[in-house]
Amino acid sequence: MALSISTIEDVLGQEVVATTPVRGGDVAEAFRVKLASGHLVFAKTHMNPPPDFFSSEALGLERLEAAEAVPIPKVLAVSDKPPLLVLEWIQESQSTRPDDAEFGRGLAKLHQAGADSFGRQDRRSTGSRGLPNEPCESWAEFYGSQRLLPLVELAAAQVVLGRSTLSAIESIAGRLDDLGGPTEPPARLHGDLWAGNRIVDSTGVSWLIDPAFHGGHREFDLAMMRLFGGFGPECFAAYDEVAPLAADVDERVPLHQLAPLIVHAIKFGGSYVPTVEKVVALYR
Repeated sequence: MALSISTIEDVLGQEVVATTPVRGGDVAEAFRVKLASGHLVFAKTHMNPPPDFFSSEALGLERLEAAEAVPIPKVLAVSDKPPLLVLEWIQESQSTRPDDAEFGRGLAKLHQAGADSFGRQDRRSTGSRGLPNEPCESWAEFYGSQRLLPLVELAAAQVVLGRSTLSAIESIAGRLDDLGGPTEPPARLHGDLWAGNRIVDSTGVSWLIDPAFHGGHREFDLAMMRLFGGFGPECFAAYDEVAPLAADVDERVPLHQLAPLIVHAIKFGGSYVPTVEKVVALYR
């Protein structure tokens, strides 16, 4: 679907004078939009979005912003029909070194802001694969029933992973009470915290975009950050100073990475399949 310039003009009450394509993730089409006032905004649309796609993202951004912990672009307009999300423009810098320590402290405060439950109270699904977010009382229940088991079904339907691997993931989902470490209350998570969803501005300040917001285990965000890199050691050290982690946290990094790795195996195949198999082997 083409960007609805008329919709942007209607909701913002300003004329659009120019649009420029920019990166917007692997499913959305994104644009830098210049308004007649001279202000820039960020807008994105989607060719075939799942139900409530952009309104769910907007709600996630607003929940993260409410924590007043990490800078989040303000939602200026949102629509599911036509699919459109308009945010304030953040000028990204490719040359400025991020203040990773400040980001680590902010992320700890974001997690400490907490959530009403594991999952989402509004029950809105996550991402293009529509993963469920039913409210759960424990992380083990949530990660098993709302992430690993639905992903097993998706992977089986697309014949991505072997039956023995799928069975092993089902077994892991049933043993999360034992594998999950110390019990913690639900943290307010970004939910898809890889480096591509962090914008660094010219002052070194980190902004978070494209959340898959839900209440979950704070180790999940931290494990996702380690999966593809892009965050310095000072980030994790500063986080631990504000919100100390369990001594054995490193043992569970692959466990928390398992769900996003399965998602990537489903979407892209390739080397993600043997990587999933290696992680599963750690917890057989």
